[in-house]
Amino acid sequence: MSKRNFILLIIVLIIVLAVIFGFLFLNKPATNTTGGTTGTNFFSQFSPFGTKKTTTPPVVTPPVNVSGYQPPVTANIKLKKVSSMPIAGYTVFGEERLKAIPATPTPTPPSTKKTTKTPAPLTELVSALRYVARATGNIYETFADNISEKQFSSTVIPKVYDAYFGNKGQSVAMRYLQADGKTIETFLGALPKEPLGGNTGAVNINGSLLPNDTKDVSVSPDSGSMFYLFDSGSDMVGTTVNLTTNKKVQIFDSPFTEWLSSWPNNKIITLTTKPASGIPGYMYEIDQSGKNFNEVLGNINGLTTEASPDGKLILYADDNLSLSIYNPTTNLSTLLGVKSLPEKCVWGSASDVIYCAVPKSINAGQYPDVWYQGEVSFSDSIWKIDAKTGLATGLLDPVTAPGGGEDIDGVKLMLDSSQNYLFFVNKKDSYLWEFNLK
Repeated sequence: MSKRNFILLIIVLIIVLAVIFGFLFLNKPATNTTGGTTGTNFFSQFSPFGTKKTTTPPVVTPPVNVSGYQPPVTANIKLKKVSSMPIAGYTVFGEERLKAIPATPTPTPPSTKKTTKTPAPLTELVSALRYVARATGNIYETFADNISEKQFSSTVIPKVYDAYFGNKGQSVAMRYLQADGKTIETFLGALPKEPLGGNTGAVNINGSLLPNDTKDVSVSPDSGSMFYLFDSGSDMVGTTVNLTTNKKVQIFDSPFTEWLSSWPNNKIITLTTKPASGIPGYMYEIDQSGKNFNEVLGNINGLTTEASPDGKLILYADDNLSLSIYNPTTNLSTLLGVKSLPEKCVWGSASDVIYCAVPKSINAGQYPDVWYQGEVSFSDSIWKIDAKTGLATGLLDPVTAPGGGEDIDGVKLMLDSSQNYLFFVNKKDSYLWEFNLK
């Protein structure tokens, strides 16, 4: 190559290099204005098309719900099944429990030399339930406002037919058949006091037996005593027992053996002849001394009764199941607008209202015999009756009520002391239920 051609080649190379560097300088990458960083692809730094600017990602709108679905609203459940098993009997009483205090941060107090006492735990008195499992005789308990069943006792008494609590849930009488299948045996047990905050496990129950063939038991309104009737062989004998001292006093005996007892107030015990269709029945009163035995109401076929807590009114029914209120002072009866039995009712503590399980329909039959014998079962609604005016108001149909959905043949009705809750047992299967009246 000649010297002149070599110089021309060098000049052309210099021009080409100048053009390339000029092009790269004029196409410098744009500054990132979105707060991000540049890419890490090395070859992109020399792309002849420059670097793509960073842009803000578009806002994505979520899809609109066009299904029409709404989350279900929790229903106000006022009717609840309490027991998880058939029961023989139950009671409701006031029990002290620790208050649930929400955890909140508290500032650390300044250190002082004085010693401060730890404050006593805050407690509250609430309604509690105890009941006896029919199959095993084990006792279970729960609070009325928070159904959370737990076992209280472990003493096994198989096939308990009836159970009655006294002494504010600290005593229990259980009735069952002996091995011969005929003789009625009644165990009267004392329950240990439960420590504040709950027991530490199921406990054993100690007690003794009442006389064989104890036919009927009723509890005093203060729950401190029981009255029981037993067959002595020739007479029916009535005895009171103090559940604290175990002192027994006989206050009644009669050659007539078919009686049903009730203890409406601390002054009187009522005795009503066992009812039968077409057979006149009678009701008597006896005081705790046994000196006064007076007829109150009588000559009513199929008579069943329930005296008011103040003893001034008698709720009764005949063999047509027509409920009436009798006033012993005026000797007048008021026919109510509903049909049921006093066994399916409970008086309010002020003797001004009555809550009843009222059959929706009643088929023809010999009442109350066919109901006692289990040949007939009712489907009830819950009613409230004004004892002064006789006005009856329907409160609940367990079949359609939230939490219900069952046919209820209500028996053993009971109110808590505040009358916020009505409890009853379904005669169809012996399960315990709670109706919140608030």
